[in-house]
This record gives sequence, structure tokens and C-alpha cells, in this order.
Amino acid sequence: MSTVKRTNAQSSAPHAADSHDLIRVHGARVNNLKDVSIEIPKRRLTVFTGVSGSGKSSLVFDTIAAESQRLINETYSAFVQGFMPTLARPEVDVLDGLTTAIIVDQQRMGGDPRSTVGTATDANAMLRILFSRLGKPHIGPPGAYSFNTASVRASGAITVERGAKKAVKATFHRTGGMCTRCEGRGTVSDIDLTQLYDDSKSLNEDALTIPGYSMDGWYGRIFRGCGFFDPDKPIRKYTEKELYDLLHKEPTKIKVDGVNLTYEGLIPKIQKSFLSKDIDALQPHIRAFVERAMTFTVCPECDGTRLSEGARSSKIKKLSIADACAMEIRDLAEWVRDLKEPSVAPLLAALGQTLDSFVEIGLGYLSLERPSGTLSGGEAQRVKMIRHLGSSLTDVTYVFDEPTVGLHPHDIQRMNGLLLRLRDKGNTVLVVEHKPETIAIADHVVDLGPGAGTAGGAVCFEGTVEGLRSGGTITGRHFDDRAALKETVRKSTGTLEIRGATSHNLRNVDVDIPLGVLCVITGVAGSGKSSLVHGSIPADADVVSVDQGAIRGSRRSNPATYTGLLDPIRKAFAKANGVKPALFSANSEGACPNCNGVGVVYTDLAMMAGVSTPCEECEGKRYQAAVLEYHLGGRDISEVLAMSVTEAEEFFGDGEARTPAAHRILSRLADVGLGYLSLGQPLTTLSGGERQRLKLATHMAEKGGVYILDEPTTGLHLADVEQLLGLLDRLVDSGKSVVVIEHHQAVMAHADWIIDLGPGAGHEGGRIVFEGTPADLVADRSTLTGEHLAAYVGA
Repeated sequence: MSTVKRTNAQSSAPHAADSHDLIRVHGARVNNLKDVSIEIPKRRLTVFTGVSGSGKSSLVFDTIAAESQRLINETYSAFVQGFMPTLARPEVDVLDGLTTAIIVDQQRMGGDPRSTVGTATDANAMLRILFSRLGKPHIGPPGAYSFNTASVRASGAITVERGAKKAVKATFHRTGGMCTRCEGRGTVSDIDLTQLYDDSKSLNEDALTIPGYSMDGWYGRIFRGCGFFDPDKPIRKYTEKELYDLLHKEPTKIKVDGVNLTYEGLIPKIQKSFLSKDIDALQPHIRAFVERAMTFTVCPECDGTRLSEGARSSKIKKLSIADACAMEIRDLAEWVRDLKEPSVAPLLAALGQTLDSFVEIGLGYLSLERPSGTLSGGEAQRVKMIRHLGSSLTDVTYVFDEPTVGLHPHDIQRMNGLLLRLRDKGNTVLVVEHKPETIAIADHVVDLGPGAGTAGGAVCFEGTVEGLRSGGTITGRHFDDRAALKETVRKSTGTLEIRGATSHNLRNVDVDIPLGVLCVITGVAGSGKSSLVHGSIPADADVVSVDQGAIRGSRRSNPATYTGLLDPIRKAFAKANGVKPALFSANSEGACPNCNGVGVVYTDLAMMAGVSTPCEECEGKRYQAAVLEYHLGGRDISEVLAMSVTEAEEFFGDGEARTPAAHRILSRLADVGLGYLSLGQPLTTLSGGERQRLKLATHMAEKGGVYILDEPTTGLHLADVEQLLGLLDRLVDSGKSVVVIEHHQAVMAHADWIIDLGPGAGHEGGRIVFEGTPADLVADRSTLTGEHLAAYVGA
């Protein structure tokens, strides 16, 4: 009897290993966090919410995920660490109970031309194995179906040691599937010669239109002294040989005025100096030239499939691997399901499961051949998710950054299901999110705030969703906010006609976009909204398009330099102190000589990872000490750049520092909801939604009559959406036409006119399923959007 009691006592006592069920954070001070201490339950779904700039990303990404990754990186050898990004230890007193963190963010996937949806997941690899087993005629191993593998043939002698040495002739060959003409890219590039020179002029008359190729400098000496052609003869009168020498001649040593120089044709020279570099790293005028001069056409040999003829000739059930990759994934999933082949049954099951994950996550409209660089931020995030859904790992911390971006309310429910599936496998799921539909499924909610920037960085609420609803925080108060349909809608003043639009999946669409009103274009993900707006609206000078693409700029760029705000500020400082404006630029004369105005010093540690440390001389302020002695309104230039937009607006609004030109730009930044951004924050640290609003503030000064916005509510808290709607109304009332691609029901309810695309995604979409006012859409309930909007406004 006593034995039984002892066994029961033992089994009811929890094992010490099971007691670690919390991630503890104490004293987090990264960015604007104010000594934050929280405890996050493991193996649960925790949603972090709060207004934009309240510190959510600082806590989740820059503290918890960063420390987890840093600790994992430290387990590798110094040599391997050299290939990994350097992660500084976050400023936090205690971080306890961390598990391996997998970050699924919205960074666009690598724009490498050979990276596709298929290669970014395992789908392509499994298809290649399938074709190497079942394809008729059999052409070789899986590599023979890969457009990233070139065919190689080599021969030579190898020495075999068997008793007496003897040489054996051997040939080696590997069959690859790469198209030899386009090298697996699907497109061939060509240079448009009309963009290089004006053939009616001679070289001495400045015929060359390539940036930097002036006849006054070195190039003039080389062209005049090489003797291959007459510099006074118009280019159109050149002989074939002269034209070849001008454009294609290989590097040749020449002597001009006793100086040894090298002459090289224009095309190889441009390829080395401009085309081999990353286009985003080029100066704006050179980038514009490259975009004008380069033309990309579909490869004539492989017809854009990237594959060699051999790979395209091998088929299963009349389908080649190129045909399979071109199909929509949901159709491919059906085709794979119909293949009943016992010899590859496990492979078919695994491939089917991966393809079904695409469909389930709402990406069934993509094809495996779609270049990964063309996916939107939300699509890229969901493609990354697919890899993890099939993963056998458990007890992992998954960190998501607004997974509902770019999702129609209909798709959000699927996304919620996937987040819960990851949690139910025994993982800790941390989600930064604003949408109430996703906050509602959380096991635990952390609300940060109360404001943005310096006014945020504290935990306002921690607990259940019910607790958040009844709590007095901004998120709690706005959680059940529902925008009402407008009583009256504005009448259009004209129309923008689109006729016969066929780009991507559009089915010969004719539509009139009303002008002078707020027009919302909506529809499920993949229904053709972006194709209609970005691909079909006439490229008219009156259209200002504001998307969420990365802002081109280095880590030296910040909101002050991007918006042109720094110019009036520099001039105001120069005028007040009687010195040159160039002194107040960290990219010019005023720069700290130690860090060249970057504020950090990057130390390259050869095979180990390099580290960046704040510059000791200027303490990260980016300016020389002498420059910081000049003041305007009692502040030096580095203090002004450390101000938030709201502070700066007040500072330049009146008093000694009154600068109307700077104040105008600052009030536009405040208008778009960026009052919390500091003027000197590097652009590389901004989120997609912040980048878009920064572009919008810059474009608001332009004269464009039609504004096209792509999901401007991305990254906006429920409370900020009202401010955005006010801004859109002001734009329309000032005589502009605003066209918004949007899924947020509050924006739809506020619209004057709605154009709904669908009914589904991919080849099931591409049609206009509704045009009219929001009230008509709700009354009709004929589309998915209508049903969700009706439920939202409580109709």
C-alpha cells in the first residue's frame, strides 16, 4: 500500500526540466524601451501590439530574437562566424528561458535572377528528383533538370596505383539543365546603342551620352590619340571596322603624348564599370542611364523557361518540368495527386504536402517559376512560412512581423489557422500585429506604448484579450472600433480610363477609375489589384505612385536628407552663425574625420565577423567638435537631428529658429503619422509602412493630380488609421484624386467608390466583380469583400 502512495507522489511532482515555461526579460533598454520587464509564456501564441513606434520591434526583434541568434552564432567556430552577420548583445539586464528563434520577417526575398518560388522552397528539388525517376526519355540525374546547373564535359589522364603505376584515360561529364544562351536566367540582356551615343554627331561634338564620358578629360585624350577612328567624323558614317573598334575592341595598350594608356571598346568598359555592380548601389544619374540603356528580352532559345532542350524534352504524362513549374501551384498539386506510382510514393506524398501548404496559406495562385524577387513583402513572408510548417522542429520560438500584411480579411482567417498550428506543435509564437482579427486569437497580449518614440517604450498592458478589451490602453479603447459607412459620398469629376488590361492574370479588363474622389481597389490576395493599378494605368506625368518598395539609400541616409529637410536647416544654421552651409552636412565638410560622418567605425576582423562600434571621437554624433559649437535657437546640429519630427516642428515653428521651409516639410511628415521618427534615424531601420508614409510626405509637395497608394495602413495601429483617413480626405478636398489598394475595412467603409477584383486569386481572379459605393457593396453582399465589409460595419 505504502509503495503505491510513494509512486503517486513521485509522478505528481513535476520534473525540474518542465519548470522552464517562461521567457523572462528584465530591464530591456534597446532603442526607446524604458527598462521593460515582462514574462512571456512558452508554447503559446503571444501578440505584441501598440501604436507605430511604441517599441514592439525593439522588444521582439532587437532584444529577444537578436540575443537568441547571437547565442546560437557563438556555438560555431570563429571561421564559420566570419560568414554570419554580427549581432551586438542587446542592452538588457536579464534574458532567461530563450529557445532557438526563427525570424519570419517581411524582408523581400533575394532578388537573385536565378532564385524562384520553387528554388526558395523544397518544391523544385523534389520535382527534379521526380522527373529524373519517371521522365521519358530519361536524360540523367536530378541535376539534368536544374536551370542552376550547367553541363560540363572534361577529359584527362588519372594515375591508378595498383602495384605498378599506370595512367588511365578518363572522361568526366555532368549533364545540367541550364539553357546555355541565357545561363538559366530566362532573359537575355542587350544594350540599346541609341542610349550610348548620338550617331549624327562626331566624338568631338560630344556624341557620347554615357555619364562621365566627356571629351574634355581622360576619355577625350584616349579617343583622340588611339588612331582607330576619326574623332571629327559623325558616328553614322563610320566603317564597320571603326564602329567595331569604338564599341567592342578588346583592351589594347596605346601611347598618347608619351603616356602609356589602355584603350577599350565602350561596351566592355560599361559592362565592367556599371553593369557588373548592384544597380541600387549606383549613383542616381548612373542608375537612370543603366535603366535606359539595358533592355531585357525573353531568351529566344529556351522561351523564358531557363532550361536546356534536353530538360524540356523529358516528360511525365505529356508534361515537361518547365510546364509543371509554369502551372499555378494549386493545379500542379492536383496533377501530383493524380500520379499513382508506387516506386516514388514517399516523394509524391512529400511534394503533395508542400504544394498543399502553398494552397492552404493562400498562395495557390503563384507558380514555381515566379522569380522570388518579384514577391511582395507579405507573399515573401508566407513563402518562408511554408518551410517551417513542414519542419520537424518543435520548442522553437517563431517571430512574425505583421503576418497579415497584404491579406484580404478572407485570407487572414487562414493565416490565423497556420499560426495556431505552429503553436500546437509545441512552439512559442511571437507576433507583432495591429489587426484585431489576429490579436483576438492570442493566448497572451503585450501592449506597448502609450505613445510613439520617446513617448513609448513601456508595457501598458499584459494579459488576455478580454483583459485588453476592458483595459484603458489606446489599443483596448480602439479594439472594437468599427468605421461606419459615410452618409454621403463625393461625386467624381472625371474618369481615368483603362481598356483591355491583360497584364499578369487580368482578363481583358475595362474599368473607369473615378477622379476627384477616394477610390479603393480591393480583392483577395492575388486577384490582380497591383496588376491593374501599376501595370495598366497610363504612365501619365500626372500620376504619383507611392509603394512600399525599399528607399534607395545608404546607412548615411535619414528622413532629413531624404525629404530635403536638411537643406533649409543647414542654411538656417549657416545664416545664424555666418559660416558655410556645407559645415552642417555629415556627408561634406562638417563630417567627423574619424568615422567620415557615419557615426560608427566598422572594424574588419578578417576571418572573424567584423564589428561596428560608435565612433569614439564624435560619440556617434557624426560631426566635428568645432561644428557642434555653432548653435541655432540654443541647439547644435546633432541635437536638432536627434529631435523627433513633432519636437522639430515646434522648434522650427516660431522663436529664434523659425524656418518656414523646414516647418512645411515637418508638418507634412507629422500629417502622415511619422511625428515620432527622429530626423537622423537611418532609413535602413524603417519598416515598410514607415517608408511608404515617408515617400507620401515627400510626394505631397509635388504637383501630381492622381495619388496611387499601395496599402498605406501597413504597420498602422487602429488609432493611427483614423489619422490616415483624415489625411486622405484632406488630399481629396484639396482637389487631388486618390486611388488606394487596400484590404483594411475602415478604409473601404470610408471610400467614395470601390472597385472589387476577383472572385478568386490567380486564374480564378483578374475580373471586376463589383463597382460602386461601399453602401451598395454591403447591400449586395455578392462578393467575399462585400460579406466581410457587411460583417465589419454590422449591417
